[in-house]
Amino acid sequence: MLRHTDDNGQLDSKTRRKQQDERRMRFRRAIESYTEQRQLHAELNDYADALVLSSLRESSVSRRSAPPAH
Repeated sequence: MLRHTDDNGQLDSKTRRKQQDERRMRFRRAIESYTEQRQLHAELNDYADALVLSSLRESSVSRRSAPPAH
């Protein structure tokens, strides 16, 4: 519930400060969430790249050690 100090609908300073703090916290959480998502995507991409390289190495080794097909 909002408190008013005069008839013009102006918020008192405590309520205004609280709303500003809430807005800043929402903004900060959004930035943190975005940063965490970027970091997670980067880590997943690195992991996927490692899997692809590992798979390519394994297939290369298996092709070299397999007997020739006739």
